[in-house]
Formats: sequence, structure tokens, C-alpha cells
Amino acid sequence: QVRLVESGGGLVQTGGSLTLSCAVPGSLFPLTAAEWNRQSPGNQRELVAKSTSDGPPVYGDSLKGRFTISVDNAKNVVYLKMTSVKPEDTGVYYCAVYGSDRRYYWGQGTLVNVSS
Repeated sequence: QVRLVESGGGLVQTGGSLTLSCAVPGSLFPLTAAEWNRQSPGNQRELVAKSTSDGPPVYGDSLKGRFTISVDNAKNVVYLKMTSVKPEDTGVYYCAVYGSDRRYYWGQGTLVNVSS
């Protein structure tokens, strides 16, 4: 069974930084795409960042410049670096990848709580 394992979530103060990690099974590489999505309380799940093999990264509204997605193909990890975080960044962050088998996989999520 394929599992993506997110880590790095936790409590962070407004203006602080946090880096999320998503461990991906090596059998899914090379990835076609990797994403981070989030679901904030009372809101629908939304795209945070997307990295594809054939273009520049795409970021959700107001996130470009604060968040950075990257893929380490040697370590089989997808990262999301979050800087200048705001209380509205609070939510559960989910990693998702399009694997080499052309299937879409999701992780279980990691909670980020930004205190004001």
C-alpha cells in the first residue's frame, strides 16, 4: 500500500517560519507533479502550491513569495517552506503527488496552527 507521510506541522507564531516534509515512496518517482493543499477551519480544501515536471511552480492566491514548494528527488521528499506565516494559514496541510504510475496519491495531513 502506497503511503505519503507528512511531517513538520505544529504551532508557530505569526511571522514565523515552518517547513513541512512529505516522504514519498521511491517507486513513485519520477513524479509528474507534487502538490500541497490545505483545509482551514470552515473552508474548503484549497491548493497551496504545485510543482510540475514541465513548468514553474504554481501558488495559491497571496501565497507566492511566502511559500516555496520543492522536490528532492534524491531523498524522495516534497517540501513546503512557509515564511511570514499568518493566522489564516492555520489548517491541515496535505501532500499529494502524481506518481510515475499516473495515479494520484494523498497523505493523511499535518496540522499547522499559527498563533496571533
